[in-house]
Amino acid sequence: MSQAYRTAKRAPQPQGQGLNDLYVRFYRMAERKIVEKTGKGIICFISNYSWLDGLSFTGMRERYLDRFDQISIDCLNGDKYKTGKLTPEGESDPSIFLTEFNREGIQVGTAIALLARREKSCGTQSVSFRNLWGKGKRAQLLDEAEKNLAPGYEELRRALELGLPFQPGAVESNYLSWPLLPELFPVSFPGVKTSRDDVVVDVDKERLVGRMEQYFDPELGDAEIRAIIPTAMTSTARFDARKTRRYLIQRGFKLENIVRYCYRPFDNRWLYWEQETALLDQKREEYFPQVFEGNIWIEARQKQPMERFDRGCVVRVMADNFGNGLSNFFPLYLKAGGTPATLFTKSSVQPAATPNLSKVLGTYLECLKADPPDFFLHCVAVLHAPSYRRENAGALRIDWPRIPLPGSKQTLLGSAKLGGVLAALLDSDIPVEGVAVGKLRPELSVVGAISRESGGSLNPEAGDLDVNAGWGHRGKGGAVMPGKGKFIERDYTAKEREAIAVGATVLGLSEKQALKLIGERTLDVYLNNLAYWKNIPLRVWEYTIGGYQVIKKWLSYRERGILGRALKMDETRAVTDIARRVTAILLMEPELDANYDLAKKGIYPWPAPAREDAVAVPGPEGKQSAGL
Repeated sequence: MSQAYRTAKRAPQPQGQGLNDLYVRFYRMAERKIVEKTGKGIICFISNYSWLDGLSFTGMRERYLDRFDQISIDCLNGDKYKTGKLTPEGESDPSIFLTEFNREGIQVGTAIALLARREKSCGTQSVSFRNLWGKGKRAQLLDEAEKNLAPGYEELRRALELGLPFQPGAVESNYLSWPLLPELFPVSFPGVKTSRDDVVVDVDKERLVGRMEQYFDPELGDAEIRAIIPTAMTSTARFDARKTRRYLIQRGFKLENIVRYCYRPFDNRWLYWEQETALLDQKREEYFPQVFEGNIWIEARQKQPMERFDRGCVVRVMADNFGNGLSNFFPLYLKAGGTPATLFTKSSVQPAATPNLSKVLGTYLECLKADPPDFFLHCVAVLHAPSYRRENAGALRIDWPRIPLPGSKQTLLGSAKLGGVLAALLDSDIPVEGVAVGKLRPELSVVGAISRESGGSLNPEAGDLDVNAGWGHRGKGGAVMPGKGKFIERDYTAKEREAIAVGATVLGLSEKQALKLIGERTLDVYLNNLAYWKNIPLRVWEYTIGGYQVIKKWLSYRERGILGRALKMDETRAVTDIARRVTAILLMEPELDANYDLAKKGIYPWPAPAREDAVAVPGPEGKQSAGL
């Protein structure tokens, strides 16, 4: 039914599975009735609004622009995933389908589309669009209908490079002339998908080794393993639990398959990487050999599920697919073959690593006499500049990030220096002087210290480090869901403000500027009713990367009922470390913005898109995961 929408003539080709949604079929039925039978008419539907800018619908939008003379969109928002059901001002934004018994309504955002075709149609070059927000949008629509009021629309012009979106979005004037990330680093790999985290992933290396030794023990029957590790013996359409275990017992346990694993941003764990069976759902065989000492990766997505762009996580170990959608990891270097080194073994064959660069990027670096790591770290700096994210929010939501090429080596090296600092801060396994080790910077020394109500020391043996404040719980299918937890918002103490002021001066900032960057209020975040992390600034607490509110997500997995034990003292310091790293990142924002402003002036001209040289590793459905 929706076959006509599965190709595009000029726009980027449709990707993903969105055209399988039922509402698309109703649009197609109506379009065919008007265009192919009556020759004129009107379609007016309310539906899921993902088709307005989704990558699956580029052909659908192109077709409507060519076949209809007027297109009007009343975007009703109310989306749980993109905006969190909040207006731009932070007020409640329920679905238009709210009821007395369900005050939030359905989860997905919706829109009313009106498409009109005249008898002698010539198509249209623009779309009339408006946003409706908040609790009063239904009343607003009814009032306009009753009083025959003309809605106030803005006109959106065709944006072919962005897939002809039917929603507005901010884009810097030269942004579309910059190269896409896959045009710079042609090879990327989707992240690992375990589907059995409680079997193959663990915070504790020793506990993971012990669990896998039990799984591989022929003396333990399947029923015993089911009692110990239920998921390991639960079959699915893609996983025959009994057959898999029989095969693996016969082959034997491989200790060298226990590898470091970035499970979530700032949450490095341990993974049993199993290549030969479906114990690991999406194992990414092509990705694994490219994880070696000295390599570094940037995480990105072609489509940002949330309204606010927060990709650009930097990792040096194998990484998970971060949440819903497909996270791709772009490496700096590639090896043609060989056995990867692990924690326990050294590779017998170590072929030379070559930079993962497109030909045009290689030419650019030769012109500037710069090195590949310089440009890679420049990308890290640009992706984390708030002004870059704000100016290009519309494009970043629906396509790969684009990166400006500085016209001078001096500008590139300055940007790379900033990117190097960021890359170290983003990797919790790398000690950073003044932030995680050594003499702490004044403003960081007062952030996130583990503390006890009424003072005194904490006693782990007495349960003082149990996380039971409601930070996480098991949801459907055993997935860990975040909870509300317990925190107290407050003003900074005089001592905390003094330390922030001293640190701000060193950074060339005023106390007021520093507080605006990290949060003008702060939180005490509780493990339980007794222990808490003192002074986690508000913006540090709210900080997200890769789609996750970092500290809150970390805590959700450490709730006693999920972790199965209390925290260790060094694990409480992990939260302190994360809070200090994020504080340091936020305090870099003015420098990152200034760097971005400099980078986009006098840029090196990028030629017309040459996407044919982009290489991608197939995703789980066999579709291409990088490039267009």
